[in-house]
Amino acid sequence: MATIILRLPAVKARTGLSRSTIYLRVTEGRFPKPISLGGRAVGWVEAEINEWLNQQIEASRKAAH
Repeated sequence: MATIILRLPAVKARTGLSRSTIYLRVTEGRFPKPISLGGRAVGWVEAEINEWLNQQIEASRKAAH
């Protein structure tokens, strides 16, 4: 199974978070860390973003009950 790397615009679109919020949460340890793609380019592992989204959904559902 191939690992898919998402660039920042795709991560922003999937999460609804701004660039600054994503990097703030990475710093706080509350969001998956990006990986270096060489030079100044970074990306996020799609599976890690999907897992983070699922955790957010689950936490939101539990808080609602």
